[in-house]
Amino acid sequence: MDKLLLLKSMISTRQAESMSIENRNSLCDKRLRKLVRYAKTNSPYYRELYKDIYRDFDLEDLPTTNKLQMMKRFDDFITDQKVNMRRIEEFTSDINNIGYMIDNKYLVFKTSGSTGNPAVVLYDNKMISVSSAVAAIRTFARKEDYKTFMNNGRRTAGVFADYGFYLACGMSKYLQIQMPKNNNKINIDVNLPAEQIIRQLNDFKPSMLSGYPSNLALLADFVQLDIKPDVVITGGELLTDRTKKKLENKFGCYVQTHYSCTEAGEIACQCREGRLHINEDWVIVEPVDKNNKPVGYGIRSDKVLITNLSNYIQPFIRYELTDRVIVHDEKCSCGKNTRWLEIEGRTDDIIEFRNGVKIAPMSFYKILEEIKEISRFQLVQRSDEVLELRIISTDRQNAFAKAEKDLADFLLSKGVDNVKIKLSEEAPQANKTSGKFKHILTDCQTQTKIVS
Repeated sequence: MDKLLLLKSMISTRQAESMSIENRNSLCDKRLRKLVRYAKTNSPYYRELYKDIYRDFDLEDLPTTNKLQMMKRFDDFITDQKVNMRRIEEFTSDINNIGYMIDNKYLVFKTSGSTGNPAVVLYDNKMISVSSAVAAIRTFARKEDYKTFMNNGRRTAGVFADYGFYLACGMSKYLQIQMPKNNNKINIDVNLPAEQIIRQLNDFKPSMLSGYPSNLALLADFVQLDIKPDVVITGGELLTDRTKKKLENKFGCYVQTHYSCTEAGEIACQCREGRLHINEDWVIVEPVDKNNKPVGYGIRSDKVLITNLSNYIQPFIRYELTDRVIVHDEKCSCGKNTRWLEIEGRTDDIIEFRNGVKIAPMSFYKILEEIKEISRFQLVQRSDEVLELRIISTDRQNAFAKAEKDLADFLLSKGVDNVKIKLSEEAPQANKTSGKFKHILTDCQTQTKIVS
């Protein structure tokens, strides 16, 4: 880690806390123009995309981009032509490289692929430093929780996927490598048996507990879990009011969330009033409709355009996310003068089996997204004994064979051994009434065609 760059990022991020709206907007505009110049000079993709963009431009003049376009032309998209997809695939084929930098310059992450094929995202030292600075300064919604956390040894436990090149896992491993003597942070694999997770948490006694809301809610049902964290911070899924209350009752502490993604880093952090304030000094958030036209304050968007002002190896400029948000410009009573947002997050179903075993959706999600032959999936529980898998793949039978084995092995590890996994003829689909898409859902009423 570049300690000088981290210090500079910490100072600039702290200074932005007290900036006026005008000064912060000016800073943001300066950073945008610098990033656009760099992208246009060093990325063949952006050089072509911005061929008609000159020195004097507005944000709206810049063409939008998305994951499909990026991945199709990945080698041209990034700004270091010594790195390419072939080398990245070779690098990520070895799980021992998790947390290490390719060419000692870039961390490699993969996204969850919620709308199709997973994306590959590189972090340079600038992006790492800014992400670390924002996390250090803005993670805690309440000052009193931060003080208690610091006084109690800063012991942090994350219950996430502890494998694969995902952001939570990869960044955790990277920090462990950078600070080998620091033993106040652990990451526990979310797919371990509950008894093992509980044993590790009880032994570690974390001051901060983080994880997926649905999984933490399942762990909260175990009386054997006996920890008293100072704060619980969730991510990766929508934190519902019901889950928040359940976790607060179990752990006796404040429960908060945040809004982030691998491409943009920390987009918004929660304040003590429970509102998600946009990190406007480092991220530009544009709520838009399905045609990429801006929507007004207080109106739900169809998607979001994000511009990450700190990633120079892989510039994300007006990049489409499928999240639906409502951005507000009303003044918040917490005192912050940044805009804040509401997000319509992932709300997949918890799957329960006849023997009482409950499994959080993220566990299934992480298994299926690891199968490279599957570009899109949907797992539907049809009964206590039947799971239906809908997939899009160029090699459906081979992809299903791998998925069937991996799912069966996982279920067996959870004590579920009487479930049939069947391949559906149907493609993954959104709910016909609400239009919302779930990767993992329970539907014991609708019948569909199954491949024999």
